[in-house]
Amino acid sequence: MRSTLRAAALVLAMPTAVFAAPLTVCTEASPDGFDVVQYNSLTTTNASADVIYDGLVAYDEAAAKVVPALAEKWDVSADGLTYTFHLRPNVAFQTTDYFKPSRPLNADDVIFTFKRMIDDASPWHKVAGASGFPHAQSMQLPKRIKSIDRVDDRTVRFVLNEPDATFLPVLTMGFASIYSAEYADQLLKANKAGDYNSQPVGTGPFILKRYTRDAVIRYDANPTYWGGKPKADRLIYTITPDASVRAQKVKAGECQIALSPKPQDVRAAKAGGAVKAVETPAFMTAFVAINSQKKPLDNPLVRRALNLAFDRTAYLKAVFEDTATPAVNPYPPNTWSYAKSIAAYPHDIAQAKKLLAQAGLPNGFSTTIWTRPTGSTLNPNPKVGAELLQADLAKIGVKAEIRVIEWGELIRQAKQGQHDLLFMGWAGDNGDPDNYLTPQFSCAAVKSGTNFARFCDAKLDQAITDGRHTTDRAKRTQSYQAAQQIIHDQALWVPLAYPTASALVTDKVSGYKVSPFGRQHFATVSVR
Repeated sequence: MRSTLRAAALVLAMPTAVFAAPLTVCTEASPDGFDVVQYNSLTTTNASADVIYDGLVAYDEAAAKVVPALAEKWDVSADGLTYTFHLRPNVAFQTTDYFKPSRPLNADDVIFTFKRMIDDASPWHKVAGASGFPHAQSMQLPKRIKSIDRVDDRTVRFVLNEPDATFLPVLTMGFASIYSAEYADQLLKANKAGDYNSQPVGTGPFILKRYTRDAVIRYDANPTYWGGKPKADRLIYTITPDASVRAQKVKAGECQIALSPKPQDVRAAKAGGAVKAVETPAFMTAFVAINSQKKPLDNPLVRRALNLAFDRTAYLKAVFEDTATPAVNPYPPNTWSYAKSIAAYPHDIAQAKKLLAQAGLPNGFSTTIWTRPTGSTLNPNPKVGAELLQADLAKIGVKAEIRVIEWGELIRQAKQGQHDLLFMGWAGDNGDPDNYLTPQFSCAAVKSGTNFARFCDAKLDQAITDGRHTTDRAKRTQSYQAAQQIIHDQALWVPLAYPTASALVTDKVSGYKVSPFGRQHFATVSVR
């Protein structure tokens, strides 16, 4: 008995470990996994690149410029063809139950990361899943990069085939996250290449601990993070598809942050109380992609008719409740090179019917409208939006069946070009217009699947390419405005809205800011 009492007293005398409050975030959908080079939806980027990984460089949203990340500095040759990156010293990869790194980040990790995506001879290139490497392909990295060389342990040299004004901004994108070559070798030897999607290892601020699809993702703070230990010891994503439920959870304190709230919940939070609404103009565009490879949607007269039939004003009021501005071009009007001279298609049923008749379809045709089941920043009310489009098209004789498809499956099938009309959105990763044009309208992006209009045109492709190959802002603007004119004339999208990025946050949260790109930064966020 005396021994037991002494032990109890000793336990009581020991200091109690103090943990910072966990940060719980209500998110709208499950990621495809955590191998962000193979899956490029924003949901996957938020769950992987934004918390587990880092890139060579990052985009400073406040300063609107590319800044150092894993590379502490870089040099660019006078001819614009050679980029030399100098890596930070002693950056540690995460230690997990399934991997213990034996060395810090070095040039081999950078070379592995990119050769995996662009080198056909890479064993990892060969074991890629059916999705391949969509962003690397759509951004044409195999064509852009001539070689990647190891100068020494902490120095990597990229040599390009042509000067490229967008190369650094592209490296801020989630798919350019740096992976561990050592861990990759471990997985290959064990014949477990697919585990990178479920058991990731990065250098980022948080370490994945557990993922239950459609329920929860749990992360622990990375104690060896090069940027300093995160302020929250734990990060929890509570996957909550219904925006109304997300709002209820943040009000009840079950979440400290609720992403992609409904406009009415934002308005309610602005009225005062413990829940605040944080907002910023988004570098995003909501649209309906028209699959130009499907008949009769391959006819530009038909695509223009669909644009004319659509009542954008009614749509914005019903779906966004006037919290977004009407979209005209692929990217928002506060972006340099935006073509102000291009006007939106008016709502004109009579002209729409006339164009269908010219296309040999006076009685209309049948098609399908694809949409997701749950709301997001780019589509707050999918059901209402799809029904409004369906009703508008019926007025010109187009019978459209609505198909509601789970988000992950919707993306997978859309990348294969199985859709007709697709409610979709695009969030740029940085302020460069090419971040829209290359992945959404280039011929390479048709092959990779991110070009949801499935439109490949030599003139359009050349205009996009010309804009990348010069650093002269005036010349780039000229090329990109020419591209926007082609996109408008061909009516590849039904442009919907330029939304506002917003989130609901409790008064216990400090340090959280809404990203105009939809990215999530939690390392400096704390909860009291």
